[in-house]
Amino acid sequence: MFTLVPAWSSQEGATRVRELFAAMFGTQPRGVWSAPGRVNLIGEHTDYNGGLCLPIALDHRCYVALTPREDTRVRLVSAQGDGAIWEGDLAEATAGSVEGWAAYVVGVAWALREAGHDVPGFDGAVDSCVPFGAGLSSSASIEAAFAVALDDVARLGLADDDAGRSALAAACVRAENEMAGAATGGMDQAASLRAREGYALALDCLDGSVHHEPFDPAGYELLVVDTRAPHALNDGQYASRRAACEAAAAVLEVATLREWLDSSADVETAVASALSRLSEDTTRRRVRHVLTEIDRTRAAFTAMQAGDWGTFGLLMDASHASLRDDYEVTVRELDLAVEAARAAGAIGARMTGGGFGGSAVALVPSGTTAAVATAVVGAFTAAGLREPVFLTSRAAGSAG
Repeated sequence: MFTLVPAWSSQEGATRVRELFAAMFGTQPRGVWSAPGRVNLIGEHTDYNGGLCLPIALDHRCYVALTPREDTRVRLVSAQGDGAIWEGDLAEATAGSVEGWAAYVVGVAWALREAGHDVPGFDGAVDSCVPFGAGLSSSASIEAAFAVALDDVARLGLADDDAGRSALAAACVRAENEMAGAATGGMDQAASLRAREGYALALDCLDGSVHHEPFDPAGYELLVVDTRAPHALNDGQYASRRAACEAAAAVLEVATLREWLDSSADVETAVASALSRLSEDTTRRRVRHVLTEIDRTRAAFTAMQAGDWGTFGLLMDASHASLRDDYEVTVRELDLAVEAARAAGAIGARMTGGGFGGSAVALVPSGTTAAVATAVVGAFTAAGLREPVFLTSRAAGSAG
């Protein structure tokens, strides 16, 4: 047996958050907006290195009910919180001045105001079926849902086209980096705001460009394993990986590691020449992961276009090994989930997200999802670990 975490219908999500808003604020909201979590198929820890990523948006979404105010006050409540209303003032917000989950919300409004947009205060309620702490971008889904809500009520018009959505995503990244203190890249926010239903988002983080490729793995299904291992990106581990990459790029005299790869004849030459210039072993391994992961993501995109899911699965496997051995961001639960899924028939499996806990994703033959999930549960039980839960999803649509 296994536990499947269902996605809410749009009607259920809207009803839940409207009722929360009315109960806490005594009125009906101006409207309801939502944004998806994401699962990254391949391309991990490449975004802040100017690399390539290949995420899809999930059916699991964060729902926001919101009403603008005439002043700059902000009042917030979350169904996943302690039931109390958080209160603050946008006019007093500065980088790092808000703590807790409210930082992801106030940070978006603050970043939009910093960019010159006239964003008012607001009352907002949040409810979400994106699992928190699972490495599936629950924080980015909150940011993106509030971004499109504020864009709408302030009549900014940014959500109307991809260029504007890119600007909204940039505000969300500032919220996460500068207000919430998590040194993440921009993949999560781009996936939540710029994905299309039925498509994987091929994101080039060097120039911010995107390509939408149909995601229809004929004969296969995606199974997401939420290991429920503790997961946090603002505890210093993520930031230390990013700092190591930035230091290496400085030694190599490039702005990003992607540029080092692109200036080389092939990935093997890029890795060999980079390692010859870097003296510290840990940094060398971090760089090797990034360069090979960008190359794997490019190859995975080609395999996806060709419908070559066998090759795609092998690239997923190689990605996990590199994240485990060179980038050192997996944990026991992630490694076990990947190993058990493969043993039960998955053609490829890997951790997804920032790591240090969170989720794994497996590509499994159609009709075997239940058997693979049951096998993973059995492996966790035998190891004395907390039982994981599971998600399935198509490639869903973006925030709106």
